[in-house]
Amino acid sequence: MSTTGVEHPEDERRRARMTVARIARIAGVSAPTVSRVINGQSGVASDTRQRVEEVIRAHGYRRPEGSGAAAILELVFHAVESPWALEIIQGVSRAAREHDLAVVLTELQGQLTPGRGWTEQILAHRPTGVVAVFSELTVEQQSQLASRSIPLVVLDPTGEPLHQTPSVGATNWTGGLVATRHLLELGHRRIAMICGPVEWPCCRARLDGYRAAMDAAGVEVDPDLVRIHPLYVEGGLAGATELLRLPDPPTAIFTANDLQSVGVYQAARRAGVGIPDRLSVVGFDDLSFAEWAMPPLTTIRQPLAQMGATSVELVVALAAGERLPQHRIELATTLVVRESTAPPG
Repeated sequence: MSTTGVEHPEDERRRARMTVARIARIAGVSAPTVSRVINGQSGVASDTRQRVEEVIRAHGYRRPEGSGAAAILELVFHAVESPWALEIIQGVSRAAREHDLAVVLTELQGQLTPGRGWTEQILAHRPTGVVAVFSELTVEQQSQLASRSIPLVVLDPTGEPLHQTPSVGATNWTGGLVATRHLLELGHRRIAMICGPVEWPCCRARLDGYRAAMDAAGVEVDPDLVRIHPLYVEGGLAGATELLRLPDPPTAIFTANDLQSVGVYQAARRAGVGIPDRLSVVGFDDLSFAEWAMPPLTTIRQPLAQMGATSVELVVALAAGERLPQHRIELATTLVVRESTAPPG
């Protein structure tokens, strides 16, 4: 069975016949060289390593599942710099402890894709599995993990995973719909959205939910009211500053995450615009600081810790050779109404 949980009998037979010795003959190298490549060991020239990997990928080699896997869960983050990441880490750690797994955290310092050094370390460690959070493993990296029977689960993928790569997320589209509908029900019509990078599925889904709510209410979306900025405080500050300088500024802003909402608060304060009497604000995530903001932030709650724990459960199931009933899990989001939203003044 593959790490995706789907395997055909003929594929199983073909992979069973593919041995280290056969790979060595096809690649024109020695069996020890193939073994070093499979196990992520050094001492192999880069062109030779690439040739062996191509044979492994082309012939569908799979290392036998459970063969010497370490009781380690590799957790990969593009950046660990906000309560968003900490909540996921807490959920992952709690679930990993229940399965007697140690967690090894790799932070990519803002990069979405790990380097080759990380891949070789993973192959050498032979962990029980990998959870990649808001990260983007290359097709080659995903194939390398699969060929070594190292399960991969993606949490909030920044791109489209390989076919049937298990992933965990939240109901982002519904969250965007509910957030915007809340503002519409308060009477707002000039509703802006500050979105994150639209190439990321979670951001695109939130934007689509916003547009769907506006369309259902018969309110045309003014293109000037949609701004794309990074998912940081600075992104919210830049977007809100632009919006509040419009000749006809919005009466409400929905942001793609709570950090952007903090930036909106800063921009409103600089512009002398009161929240919520002149500007309503809705965030996304419900991070710990949201209820302590001034005023407390209305936001869409993501079950971040539960998302992390669910990712671990999927890894453990795959490592045990179980077939997954589904490969995409979306946990429910909920609207948390506080004091940053009110009818338009």
